[in-house]
Amino acid sequence: MTNQLHDRRIAFLVSNEGAEQVELTEPWSAVEDAGGTPVLVAPEAGEAQAFNHLDKGDTFPVDETLTDADPASFDGLVLPGGVANPDQLRTDDDAVAFVRAFFDAGRPVAAICHAPWTLVEADVVDGRAVTSWPSLQTDLRNAGAQWTDEEVVIDDMGPNTLVTSREPDDLKAFSEAAIEAFAGSE
Repeated sequence: MTNQLHDRRIAFLVSNEGAEQVELTEPWSAVEDAGGTPVLVAPEAGEAQAFNHLDKGDTFPVDETLTDADPASFDGLVLPGGVANPDQLRTDDDAVAFVRAFFDAGRPVAAICHAPWTLVEADVVDGRAVTSWPSLQTDLRNAGAQWTDEEVVIDDMGPNTLVTSREPDDLKAFSEAAIEAFAGSE
């Protein structure tokens, strides 16, 4: 898998408090293992606090803030889950605009667990095939998405490839599909 993503920068968008740690660290490692450069983007400078479900996990240094990060400088976007993370991001206009910019530019996006909440707010799921944590299915269907309960759903029928998964147990398939989507992007 090494060098599959040579010279590719992949944004990982998180709130400063609330991302599910394993949904950040496993795809991050997959991007690094594939030769890519993961970049942690958050609303504020400093650190992002991750969680192991409801318990505080590790903190991670923020590489770029939303106000400084240029979506055009990235080849793809990963949206880790956790309940608090996407709930905070979907109320942040800069975060929503950042996500929407990847769809407008036709760049691949990968979202896991509760992360599709941010996609709903960005108004980018209408007509798209997706999966998520089961409690989001009504929100996604109401936004026009075609929700299914599968380990990973790859939708390449829109302006970009959208990879979604349900939960941490799906991380291996999620990371592999995301790397493939990022490697195939121009």
